[in-house]
Amino acid sequence: MQLITTTSALAEACHALAAQPFAAVDTEFLRETTYWPKLCLVQAAAPGVEALIDPLAPGLDLAPLLDLMANERVTKVFHAARQDLEIFLKLMGRLPTPVFDAQIAAMACGLGDSIAYDGLVAAMLDRRIDKSSRFTDWTRRPLSEAQLSYALADVTHLRDLYPIMLERLAKEGREAWIADEHAAIVDPDIYDVTPENAWRRLKLRKHSVDYVTALQTAAAWRERNAQARDVPRGRILKDDALHEIAEQRPRTPAAFERLRATPKGFGNSRAGQELAMELERALAAPDRASARVERPPPSPPGLGPTVELLKVLLRYEAERHEVAPRLIASVADIEAIAANDAADVPALKGWRRDVFGERALALKHGRLALTLRRGQIAVDDVKS
Repeated sequence: MQLITTTSALAEACHALAAQPFAAVDTEFLRETTYWPKLCLVQAAAPGVEALIDPLAPGLDLAPLLDLMANERVTKVFHAARQDLEIFLKLMGRLPTPVFDAQIAAMACGLGDSIAYDGLVAAMLDRRIDKSSRFTDWTRRPLSEAQLSYALADVTHLRDLYPIMLERLAKEGREAWIADEHAAIVDPDIYDVTPENAWRRLKLRKHSVDYVTALQTAAAWRERNAQARDVPRGRILKDDALHEIAEQRPRTPAAFERLRATPKGFGNSRAGQELAMELERALAAPDRASARVERPPPSPPGLGPTVELLKVLLRYEAERHEVAPRLIASVADIEAIAANDAADVPALKGWRRDVFGERALALKHGRLALTLRRGQIAVDDVKS
């Protein structure tokens, strides 16, 4: 196992990988103390090709690798792809395509909502993974043989998994079942780190204009500072502090000292003074009404029992079709169906409607019944 540390060797390896229809890809990175993930190693494998790439090697140009990631003739196979894709998006300015996520595919194969990689390898290949090098320091050089073996195994197993999963999905006619999930992970919006949109990752506790204005302002300020200093968001301010700031809306540095969730002395710091000024400016702005977020309409009363019955039906249908429940319907889908027969949710469209949606509506309107037989749930048509 040789680390690729030169651009010429990388170009040669990527040329070999690009000649194959797919390449299994994984990364090792650190981000415990940084905002941006620090890429430490890239592993790739295709039929007859294996590569361990050292992005920390002096003078190494990653262009051949990024060209491979952008090559639409080669499917990039990941497991739990989001963090890997986030790294490549920052390096490339675009997301790799096309992409296949083995964790997503596992849902359509009945292996759970978010099966771990070692569990997937054990279930489908009957192999055991040595995880002893999982939590090592990937920034230190030289990397040990144990680290390199562990890293390479991540993609060689994935290389063997992909054709098996593809064949299983095709045999069951389920390729389309995971298309929406794959489309979602290559949607650039989910990787958006624009400071002005940072508040969207927080759960709103109120919907008043002043609350939302303060939350938007504080979240954007934190995001800008975290990015500029390259530290995790929580090193700047915790989420609880942002919610308390939105609730109390401090407009002077001294006012921060009365908050419980902000660090001691924050108000007297340059950061506290800066945030106080931004809050004062935002809350005094005449156009702050634009920060209004419409409160979602309340659910009709009495839906609780219907929602619980639909959850039981979802579990039943998921087990019957050997597919993860989350792939069929979310809790939000179920609540929407309980409230509205024509809800605009994925569970009432396409294959999901065939598998679950129609029967959910039938149960809701008394055309299906859930019963127990010898301790097992059964679903029966109700005769009129």
